[in-house]
Amino acid sequence: MNSSTGIPRPQLQSLDDILPQEPLLMMGAGPVPIPERVAKANSVVINHLGTTMAKVIDQVKSMARYVFQTESKWVLGVAGPASAAMEMTAVNLLQPGEKILCLNNGFFSHRMAEMAGRVGADVHELHIPVHEAADPDRVRKAIEQVRPKVISMVQGETSNTVCNYTLKDIAAIAKEYGCLVVVDAVCTLSTMPLKMDEWNVDVVITGGQKGLSSIPGVSLVAFSNEAWQAIENRTSPLTHWCFDVKLAENFWHRDGYHYTAPVSGIMALHEALKLVCEETLEQRFARHLRCSQALQAGIAGMGLDLFIEPTARLNSVVGISIPEGLTAKQICDHISETYRVEIAGSFGQPIVRIGQMGEQCREHNLFRTLHAFGSTMRDLGVKVDQPNGMAEMEAYLQKYPRHVHLDVA
Repeated sequence: MNSSTGIPRPQLQSLDDILPQEPLLMMGAGPVPIPERVAKANSVVINHLGTTMAKVIDQVKSMARYVFQTESKWVLGVAGPASAAMEMTAVNLLQPGEKILCLNNGFFSHRMAEMAGRVGADVHELHIPVHEAADPDRVRKAIEQVRPKVISMVQGETSNTVCNYTLKDIAAIAKEYGCLVVVDAVCTLSTMPLKMDEWNVDVVITGGQKGLSSIPGVSLVAFSNEAWQAIENRTSPLTHWCFDVKLAENFWHRDGYHYTAPVSGIMALHEALKLVCEETLEQRFARHLRCSQALQAGIAGMGLDLFIEPTARLNSVVGISIPEGLTAKQICDHISETYRVEIAGSFGQPIVRIGQMGEQCREHNLFRTLHAFGSTMRDLGVKVDQPNGMAEMEAYLQKYPRHVHLDVA
């Protein structure tokens, strides 16, 4: 039948028909499972302006300061992924011709360089070998050579599962040369220590969908007073409107209008931050470390290789070398279709990745995931000692029960 509008109505399909009958356990590099309280908060819609929203925003900023470990006033939310918070940082801090040194550990740390280039900044990259953390001595030499206004780095590079445990030392070096320090903490905030004020970090960027166990699409960024002053002092006009922090300030700090805020997402973020604060950072760090290292012990116990050595290994996302003859797609498709567990491939590296962020770090999720992963390896013809892997993980969890203090400094 012809439509009176000229365009025929599409064939309709319900979400129940599209989504799998049995929900997937999300154990990839994000998004992660969200707690029931966060899901419930995400169903709330209120006026994006007014007294009630102002109270919610004040609470979000207060709780975020605890999670960022900063006393800075300049905490802002962003209606977009963590990449939007990163772009907000780039376009506000950098003017055409100003120098930035990007520490390039891989796919995601290179993204800041791409954004800075589009702003017209003078971009320099220090490429870090794939299996290594950034070396402070190399960074010092690069800073002396480039003399940048800004230095950017990731705390955890999820593409190759490297952690820059040297972040504190690198930030101290950067401050010797008067650099602003920008840190991508998308997969690490609330999963491991990051002390923004104590470590002299000027900007911290994070998303909602990883360590915080909130929904994708609503992010946070915190600026130091020094970074904010640099923004105040810029002389060239900003070419972005949505990402103009001076306009965003009107909503996040003056109860005014910028654009219609993602109300439900902010509610979800509020509840996610509240859960972090209730658990306390110390307990949350310990839970993440315990669960991730137990999973790593189980993978190694099966006879599989972890991609990164312990000195540079990221605990938030665990990288496993793909056995010869297989592809990441084969492994990810099989574990998803057969065992209803979702893990991730990578961006250019021969690995599959299992997430250990937020709600992923629960013992029942560990056992289901490791069993599914070991079974997938066997189904695909890889010789693994699955019983030993499960036993090694259980032994680690028993050796370090929840009440035992783990050094997470």
